[in-house]
Formats: sequence, C-alpha cells, structure tokens
Amino acid sequence: SPHIRESRADLGKGERKMKILSIGNSFSQDAQRYLYRLAKKAGDTFKTVNLYIGGCSLRTHYINALEDKADYWFEYNGDYPGLAVSIKQLLISDDWDVITLQQASHFSAHYETYTPYLENLLEYVKKYCPHSKIYIHQTWAYEDGSERLRDIGKFDTADEMFKNIREAYAKAAQTIQADGIIPCGQAMLNATKMGIQKIHRDTFHASYGAGRYLLALTWYKALTGKDITNNDFDDFDEPVSDKERQIVIKAVNAAFND
Repeated sequence: SPHIRESRADLGKGERKMKILSIGNSFSQDAQRYLYRLAKKAGDTFKTVNLYIGGCSLRTHYINALEDKADYWFEYNGDYPGLAVSIKQLLISDDWDVITLQQASHFSAHYETYTPYLENLLEYVKKYCPHSKIYIHQTWAYEDGSERLRDIGKFDTADEMFKNIREAYAKAAQTIQADGIIPCGQAMLNATKMGIQKIHRDTFHASYGAGRYLLALTWYKALTGKDITNNDFDDFDEPVSDKERQIVIKAVNAAFND
C-alpha cells in the first residue's frame, strides 16, 4: 500500500489512511479498543480489525489457519459485530496495509514457544497478503504481585518478565524480518515506573481507561510516526485523569527511545 510506504521524512504530515489487521487475542483487543477513534480525532482514517480468541498462541493461530477454522470473533474498529470468521476470510477481505502478529502473554517471555509457528504463520499471511507490512505487537509483563508471574515462568517481578519478553520479541522480529515492533510492553512498564496508579485491570490485561489509552497511543505513534505529545482523545470506557494522561503520553514517548 502506498499509504505506509512513505519515506520517514513524510511521516507525520497530513492525513493517514491505513487498514490494520491483528491476528491476536485479548491483548490486541485491549490495544485496538480506542485506536480507530483516536486516529479519527487526530484527523486520520483507520480501519482496525482484530481476530480474537482469548489467550490464543502462535501455535494455535497457525493450526487454525491451516484448518481454516472460523473460530475468531471479528472485532471491527474497536467494537464487536458478533461474527465468527477465519484468518483466511479476513486476509482476503481487504488490501491490508499492516498485519500484526503476537504471542500469547503466558508464552511471550519464552522464545522457544514462538518457533516454528511464527515463521509458518508469516508464510501463510504472505501467501494472501504479499504486500502488507508485518508488525510485531510486543505484549507486556504482568503486574508486580500477580500470581501469574510465577505460574508462567517463575518470575518475581514485572521487570524480570519484561526483560525476557523484550528479548523474545526482538528475536522474533529479526527472525521474520518484521517491518517494525510496536513497543507496548515497554510503554506499560514505563507507566508503572513513572507512578501511574493502575495500568492493569486484573494484574495482566490493560485497564479500561489509562491502560487501553496507552496502548492505542503506542500503536498510533508506531504506525504513523506522528507526535502524540498533545493528544487530547477523551472517549474512554472509564475516566482518565489529567495526571494519568500526562504519564501515559510520557511513557509512550519514552518507549520509542529505549
């Protein structure tokens, strides 16, 4: 698509039109909840689609693709029309500018769970969408104190889990020569270190207000290159205070400098 193939010098100039498909789970659901509306308020035209199965791993995505299983909830522009679809149905349904891939959060810190499913899934995607850009959605660590930290890897802290996540996603991106990484995990960890009170809602998913706002901003900045410093999107499912907004924006900007 010509929209995403502009030079770096052109990024941030004028309206952006972009079609984005995520082969994901509840973490991409969190990320996409506000993305369409946030982009619209910023003057851009996005189409955002998430293929949702809760906790879905790369292995399961690949098996579902091979078997053409219509087991996914179709989520369109952050909402839920209630349709069941397959990966292939969505791949061939439009000319996607960006397709995102990710590992299930409980496997995300363990690179050995990515391969060979990530490479095989990419081959399947490229068969139907050879010109789409492929971005890796870097998921995030569980909250400090979450029982899940020890359950999925004997981690004591979010820092420990994210260290492994960052390394795994970096290796994954290199393995498939991805066009970019969306650094949500880094942004989420930054926000906690910068003093935000609650960025998770249940120790692992993003909070409905500040958490999902942070994710949308991270995707928006990663995909458009536009400045988010004065972003004023405010159509949230739960309130976001001025202080939280300031921390979120600062955390997202910092994620692109780490």
